[in-house]
Order: sequence, then structure tokens, then C-alpha cells
Amino acid sequence: MAKMTKERKNLSIGLLIFTAVIIATAVMGIILLKPSTEYIEGQADVEEYRVSSKVPSRIVKFLVEEGDTVHAGDTLVILDAPDVEAKLQQAQAAEAAAQAQSDEARNGARKEQIQGAYSMWQKAKAGVEIAQKTYNRIKNLYDQGVVAAQKFDEASAQRDAAIATEKAARSQYEMAVNGARREDKAAAEALVKRAQGAINEVRSYINETVLTAQTDGEVTEIFPQAGELVGSGAPIMSISVMGKMWVSFNVRENLLKDFGTGKTFKATVPALGNKEITLRTYYMKDVGSYAAWKATKATGAYDMKTFQIKARPNETVNGLRPGMSVIFPIKN
Repeated sequence: MAKMTKERKNLSIGLLIFTAVIIATAVMGIILLKPSTEYIEGQADVEEYRVSSKVPSRIVKFLVEEGDTVHAGDTLVILDAPDVEAKLQQAQAAEAAAQAQSDEARNGARKEQIQGAYSMWQKAKAGVEIAQKTYNRIKNLYDQGVVAAQKFDEASAQRDAAIATEKAARSQYEMAVNGARREDKAAAEALVKRAQGAINEVRSYINETVLTAQTDGEVTEIFPQAGELVGSGAPIMSISVMGKMWVSFNVRENLLKDFGTGKTFKATVPALGNKEITLRTYYMKDVGSYAAWKATKATGAYDMKTFQIKARPNETVNGLRPGMSVIFPIKN
């Protein structure tokens, strides 16, 4: 009797163990067969532009601080460029000189200059008359054999020189009366325009000493301090256009079915209390062979590339900032 009781007890224990094994196996099967979730982590980013000046200058004053919201046309920073001011004075002086030269070419010689040229012409004409009379007298004496041939040659040369001088004086007088040639006037006017162009160029540089915002945005970073020198084209501050935000993901190509261009998908933002947002893909590009890849088999039958995906929120997401993580779950 005792032996039978002991056998029953052993049978009950074995049955309990067998039942426990069956239950454990079932639980493990349920756990293993349950779909696992894979997460793709992206990062919010925003369009931004950098503010810089065309000319080397010194920062006089910042009118904004990091974190300030600015609107298109708002003054951001005031610069000082004394070298540009000096170049403006030089350009203005060159314009004045070119304008005076152009006025002289356009208006012609003054009355006093014309009168002086006329007097020189009349003086030369009188010289021709005297030289001609002297030549006539010497010629008569030479014909009579009274004077030597050398004396006659000298009188002839003096007469010819007087005639040439009279012609030159007459040309100077006519030039003074008629004024400069058309080509000279055009050249003088071109010099004026070139000088004016130089002034406009320098003034455009002066305008660069007061920098303004090009579009609405937020000042995210200011690089130099007030009083520092900045070079031509050196960035002074960075402004983020908060209305143009996107999220960037790196996705393996076997998971691209959910991210096709134009497709919408939902993701969560942990920094906003796992707030769910809707995104639309607008950009897709292979990140290159240097990026992380994963072989589908141990032998490496072929490699899956990684693509960069960019997606924009369908609507403005309050509180979403550049750098925040955005999570997209994928069930396997």
C-alpha cells in the first residue's frame, strides 16, 4: 500500500514537471513569434544662411542677440570701414576732374584763349609780310649782282619760315574757335561715366557696413565679438529659417518601401513627449559606399546600401527644434 502511494506521488510530480515544461515552451514560443520593432532615428534640421560683409571692417555694434527672432529688413549689425570712406573721397575727386575735362571739351576754348590765338595769328601774318618785302628787295639786288647768293638764300629761308609759322598760328586759332573734336568729347564723357561707376561701386561697399536680415528667421549663432575685425566674406552670424524645417533619416534600402518620394509616414518626437507628427518624403539619395552597410548573408551575397531620406512635416510642429530626434518604428 505504501509502495503504491509513493508511485502515485512520483507520477503527480512528473505530471507537474511535464505541464510546467509545456507552459514554458508555449510562453517562449509566443515571445519569439511576437513581431519585433526596429526603430529608425532621424534628426530635425532647418534651412539657414550666414550673414557676412563684402568689405573688411570692424564690428561697431550688434543690434540682435542669439535666440532673437528677426524679420526681413531688420538691421542686425553695424560695421565701420574707414578705408572704404577714403576710397569714396578718391572716387569723387576723380569724378570732379573728369567732369571738368568733359566740360572743357564740350564748351571749347574760352574767349580769352580764342583772342590770344587770333593775336598770334595776326602777328605771324605781319611777319610774313615783312619777310616777303625783305625777300623782294634782296632778290632785286641779287638779280643786279649787288648781293651774294648766300644773302639771297637766307632771305628766301626766312620768308618760308614766316609762312609756315603763319599757317601754324592760323590752325591754332581755328582749333580754338571750333572747339574739341567729337571723338575727344566722347572720350571725356566716357571718363566721367567711369568715375561715376567707381563712386557707385564704393557706395555699394558702404551699404555693406549696415547688414540687414534677408528673410524672417531666428539668430542661432553669433561668431565674432563687438570691436573685432572681420574679413571680406567672413561669417558674422547664422540665421535659421524656422519655417523651412525638415527631418533627415539614414535608411537601409530594404526598408525604403515606407519612405518613397511623395509618401507620408508618421513618426514621434521624444523631446515633445513622444508627440506624433506626419512627414512627407521629398528627397532620397544614396549616401555613398563610405557609409555604413549591412550584408544580407554571412557570405556577403550582396550588400544593402544606405540612403539619406529627407521629409518635411505636413504642418507646423510647435516646439520642434533643429537637432531633436525623430523616431520611426518598423515592425519585423
